[in-house]
Amino acid sequence: MTGILGEILTLDDNAPGTGTVRMHDRFDTSIEDLWSAMTEPDRVARWIGRIDGDLRVGGSFSARLTSHWEGTARVDVCEPHTHLVVTMRPGEEDETVFEARLTAADGATDLLVEERGLPLETISAHGAGWQAHLEDLAAHIAGRDPVPWVDRWGELAPTYEAMSAEVRATR
Repeated sequence: MTGILGEILTLDDNAPGTGTVRMHDRFDTSIEDLWSAMTEPDRVARWIGRIDGDLRVGGSFSARLTSHWEGTARVDVCEPHTHLVVTMRPGEEDETVFEARLTAADGATDLLVEERGLPLETISAHGAGWQAHLEDLAAHIAGRDPVPWVDRWGELAPTYEAMSAEVRATR
């Protein structure tokens, strides 16, 4: 099983009480294949959940994730194979921004994922959740069955809670 992939940060002094979950991972596949797994609805459904709607820049879609998150989202940036920005629950009180950057690296692809604007009191759950999702993405890419999402989330949650407590203590 993968070690801890993520960080919990507070990056925006203009949004007190919020923070960012940042994940780094390397996938043994081409940048085109990883992009496809992250953007084509039939492949997205195999590792994170269902998405339906207008997936063009400016378009809105609905999502139902294995983490039980449900809601609408808007595509803000889509630069094929390298950069994706999506606003989750645009215009709502709990709006956040998801960003993914892909970089080809020695026959593999590096992925940087951030979700910004998360409340500090619940950010640890998002950290554990994103890591579990990225592990499911790795399983999909490798052709393996993912571990039940909630089981892996439960294993990761205490570590991310400790990381979150450190960040809150320094604020």
